[in-house]
Amino acid sequence: MKILIVDDESAIRDSLGLILRYEHHDVLTAPEGKAALAQVEAHPDLDLVFLDIKMPGRDGLEVLGDLLAVRPDLAVIVISGHATFETAVEATKRGAFDFIEKPLDREVVLLKVRKARDLQRLSRENAVLRHRLSDTAGRMLGESVAMKHLRDVVAKVAPTPARVLIQGENGSGKELVARLVHEMSPRANGPFVAVNCGAIPRELIESTLFGHEKGAFTGAVERQKGKFEQADGGTLFLDEVGDMPLEAQTKVLRVLEDQFLTRVGGGGVQIKVDVRVVAATNKDLRKAVADGLFREDLYYRLAVVPVDVPPLRERRSDVAMLAKAFLAEAAKAHGRSPAPEFTPRALELLSGQAWPGNVRQLKNLVERALILLDGDVYDAPEVEGLLGPSSPAVKPSPEGLDLFSTCKTFDEFKDLSEKLFLQHKLAENEWNVKRTAEALGMQRSHLYKKIERYGLK
Repeated sequence: MKILIVDDESAIRDSLGLILRYEHHDVLTAPEGKAALAQVEAHPDLDLVFLDIKMPGRDGLEVLGDLLAVRPDLAVIVISGHATFETAVEATKRGAFDFIEKPLDREVVLLKVRKARDLQRLSRENAVLRHRLSDTAGRMLGESVAMKHLRDVVAKVAPTPARVLIQGENGSGKELVARLVHEMSPRANGPFVAVNCGAIPRELIESTLFGHEKGAFTGAVERQKGKFEQADGGTLFLDEVGDMPLEAQTKVLRVLEDQFLTRVGGGGVQIKVDVRVVAATNKDLRKAVADGLFREDLYYRLAVVPVDVPPLRERRSDVAMLAKAFLAEAAKAHGRSPAPEFTPRALELLSGQAWPGNVRQLKNLVERALILLDGDVYDAPEVEGLLGPSSPAVKPSPEGLDLFSTCKTFDEFKDLSEKLFLQHKLAENEWNVKRTAEALGMQRSHLYKKIERYGLK
C-alpha cells in the first residue's frame, strides 16, 4: 500500500514510517495540511493517510475535509495524543476511516492498516460488479461445441490457484478469457491488471513489471509500483508473453517461485506480493523454447493449465449470434434506438467468411455497418460491400464435380481429391481443426499445413 503520514513531529513521522516500511509499504510524509493536500493530489494511487489532529495552522479535522474533497474514497486514520471520545466521534462524522491514540502501538497500527486494505478490496468488489453488469466484454458468446468446451475448461480452472496459459490467434478473445478466469475466481474482488509484453520497450519492461525507486534511472523522478504490485491480491494478465525478453523472463520466474520481487534500483529490498498470473500468447511457445527464445522452466510454470481459444473460422455457427450481439452493443454506444437488424441472408454471408482477424474483425465490421449503412435492416449485398478482399469467403464443396474431366494429370487429381475431402471433413466438424485432425488420425500441425496449401481458410 502507498501510505501518507501527516504529523508536525518528525519523530512520529520517522517511527511510524519505520513500522510501515518494514512491512514493505510505500511511505510518504508531510509536516502539515497544505503539504499533505499536495501529496494527495500528486499521488492518485495513494491508499491510506495517517493524519494528526493537533498541527500548526489548520488542525487535522479541517485538513480531513480537504483531503476527502479531493479523494472521497481515501481511507484516513486520525491520530492524536490528546484523544477524547468527542474527538473520535467528530472525526468519524467527517469521514475518517478510524481513530488511533498516541503513543502509537505497532500491533494496533498494523491492524488498522489491514482493516483499511480490506475496505479497499470491498470497494474494488463493487467496481467489479458494476463491470459485470454493464460491460458485454464480460461474456463469452457462442453455443458451438468449441465454445462450450472452452467455457467448461474455464469454469473448472478459475476457482483454483493454478496458473493458466491462454493460446490463440490475434483477435480471438484471449483477454476476455483471462478476465473470465479472474471474475470466476476467489480473487474476483481484487484487481485485474493487464500488460502487453510485446508493446513495452525492452529497456522498460523490468520497471513496468517490478516497479522502480526514485533515481533508479534517468526519468525516474519518483517511486513507482510495477504491475505485479498493482495486481497484489488479484490477477496479473501477461498478454503476448512470448515477446518478453529473456532477461525479464528470468526475473518473472523468480517472482513466480517465491512471490517476492525487487524494484529496479531497490537495493535488493524484497517486496512480498500475492498474485495469480494468467498468461497469453499467439505463438508456439514450445517451438520458442526449442529455438532458445523462451525459458523452458518459465513455460512449465505458466502452462499449468493450457487453454486453447478457437479462431472464429473453427466456430462458424457462432458468427450470427456474435454479429447480432455486436450490432446491438454498437447501436447502444452510438445512441441508435431501436437497433438495426441483419437479414438471414446477411448473417449467412457473414458466417461463410474466413475471418482472419477473428472476433475483433467481425466486431469492427459490424460497427462499420452501423456507421455507413442506411436504414434499419442490413441485407447481404450491403454487407458484402463492406467486406472487401481481406475476408474471403470459404467456398463450399462443389456439387457433382467430375474429377475425371476436371483433372488433366494424376497429381491434379490427387490434390483436388484431398482438398475436397479435407474441406468436407472440416465442415463436418464445424471447422474445428483439433477435432478434425483427431477424426482423421492426423497431426494438427500437418492439417494446418494442408489448410494453408489449399487455401481453405
